[in-house]
Amino acid sequence: MEWNEKAARAAFNASIDGGLTFFDTAEVYGSGLALGAVNSEVLLGRYIKERKEKDPDVEIEVATKFAALPWRFGRQSVLNALKDSLCRLGLTSVDLYQLHWPGVWGNEGYIDGLGDAVEKGLVKAVGVSNYSEKRLREAYEKLKKRGIPLATNQVNYSLIYRVPEENGVKAACDELGITIIAYSPIAQGALTGKYTPDKPPSGPRGRIYTPEFLTRLQPLLNKISEIGEKYDKTPTQVSLNWLVAQGNVVPIPGAKTAEQAEEFIGALGWRLTDEEVAELRSLASEIKPVIGFPVEKL
Repeated sequence: MEWNEKAARAAFNASIDGGLTFFDTAEVYGSGLALGAVNSEVLLGRYIKERKEKDPDVEIEVATKFAALPWRFGRQSVLNALKDSLCRLGLTSVDLYQLHWPGVWGNEGYIDGLGDAVEKGLVKAVGVSNYSEKRLREAYEKLKKRGIPLATNQVNYSLIYRVPEENGVKAACDELGITIIAYSPIAQGALTGKYTPDKPPSGPRGRIYTPEFLTRLQPLLNKISEIGEKYDKTPTQVSLNWLVAQGNVVPIPGAKTAEQAEEFIGALGWRLTDEEVAELRSLASEIKPVIGFPVEKL
């Protein structure tokens, strides 16, 4: 689906109308080809401003991210990038600021920078993304010395990509009170049922979700659909609810249209039974997971 601004604005407003008021962005989103030349932070800032003009009391929570680029060194680089993000967003502070991925040369300065951002009142909470258990514990301890909690770890997590359960990240987050933010929670559309062995996705996704993989996925998709019928829910809503049922997990599917936003809202307000959660995991565990984000292994 091609991106367009009118649809994106409608998705933003539909999300808020349905009670989804947490938006996750990043300084690098939209700086390449994804949104043409328009930066995601600029757009989100524009939509927030428009909405607040109509509805001044609306509460909107914004999370954005620092890109740990190899030429960025030390704590000041975090503050500089954050100030640029705030400028693009048109905000004086954000609710959550995250490191987008672990740095190549070392992360101590970046973690210091997150702490500085909290102390300066530029952010309410700080988090990391794609952090292994070891890195997570190190970051948690470093911030704890300053009396600052590590709020989140944003990782690739879905019914068919359960690496956070297998590499100790989910258990560490549960232990330390760190919320997992799950990106790709419907596995880039593979869990929606819209792709079949006869109709695989095009482009780069087609190399991951091959006809062979989609054939192996079918028993799981059939069970997701069957459970969905019981609750009058779509496969997408069942897949998102499965993640929420893990506890301490906030999935962040990407809505490109108002219809998608409304569908995501329908993942909330009900709950799969423990038996259904276990049954879906059992079926999913028979499928070899798709490729993840390489820095998870660092």
